[in-house]
Amino acid sequence: MIKKIKVIKSHEDLRLDKWLKINFSSLTQSFIEKNLRKKNILVNNKSAISKFKLNLNDEIKILNFNGEKYKHYPKLKKNIIIPKIINKFYKASKIYEDNNFMVLDKWFGISTQGGSKINISIDDIIKNESDSYNLVHRLDKETSGLLIIAKNQVYTKLFGHMFKNHEIEKYYIALCQGKPKQTESLVDLFIPSKENKKINIQTKTYYKLLGFKNNISQILFKPKTGKTHQLRIVSKNLGCPIVGDKKYNYNNKFKDEKLKLNAHILKFNIKSNKYIFKSILPNDFVNFSKNIKLTKYKSLEPNL
Repeated sequence: MIKKIKVIKSHEDLRLDKWLKINFSSLTQSFIEKNLRKKNILVNNKSAISKFKLNLNDEIKILNFNGEKYKHYPKLKKNIIIPKIINKFYKASKIYEDNNFMVLDKWFGISTQGGSKINISIDDIIKNESDSYNLVHRLDKETSGLLIIAKNQVYTKLFGHMFKNHEIEKYYIALCQGKPKQTESLVDLFIPSKENKKINIQTKTYYKLLGFKNNISQILFKPKTGKTHQLRIVSKNLGCPIVGDKKYNYNNKFKDEKLKLNAHILKFNIKSNKYIFKSILPNDFVNFSKNIKLTKYKSLEPNL
C-alpha cells in the first residue's frame, strides 16, 4: 500500500526523521534510516536523508505503508492538577498575549521546566492550557522576569531561530555584593558545560554599573550568549556575586534573601513589528534597594 501525505504549515522546516516520528510515533531511528536507504520513503518522488529539511506542501510518499509498521500512538496528556494559587500567579504574570505568543513576568521560585525534584513548572502550566504551547528559552527557578511562550509550532521555530542568531536583546538587572573594577565592560569567560563539567563553553556578557551604595552594586547585564547560570558565574568572577545566590555567593551576610536577579527587558522585531517588554521588579528586590538607600534607578537601556 502507498500512502501520500502533504507537509502542513506547522511542520515546515522540520527534519524528515522528526516529521516521521511525529506522524508515526512507533517508528525507531534505525527503521527510518533503513527505509530511507531502501527508498521506501520518498520526498517529492525523490530519495532523501533523515536530516532533510521539509518545505510546505512537500509530498511524503511511503511505498511500504501498512498499519502494523507505521503505527501512531496519540501522546497521552499528563494529568497534572495545577493548584489554584499557582494558576492565580500564572494568570497575573501574563503581560502580553496574541494568537502566536505570550510573555510572562515569571515570579521567583517556579521552575520553567520539570525535573525529578520539581512538582509544578511553567511548562506544566502552559501544557495544561494547550499542548501547542512551548517554552522557547529558560530562566532559573530563582530568577524572576520575562519569559516568552510560543503558542504554535511556527512561532516555536521562529523564536528558536531568533535566539540562535542573537536577534533578541535581553537585559537583566541584578543587585550584587561588592563592586566591579570597571563601571562598564565586556566579559569574555569560559564556564563549565551543564552536560559535561570537563568541557568549558565560551560566554560573552556586557555589563554596566548603574549604582552603588552600602557595598551593593546595581548592575545591568546584557548577555550575548545564553548558557546555564551565565550571569551568576560572571558576577562571581567580577568579585561581586549576586545577593541571595545560594550557589555562587559564599558571603553569608544576605543568605536569607531571595536571588536579586531579574530578566528585565526583552527587545525584538517580528516582520515590521517592534516589541519591547519590561518586567516589574519584585517587591523583595525593590524593598532591599530601599533598605540600602539604592533607590534611584538610572536608565535601564544604555547603548551597550
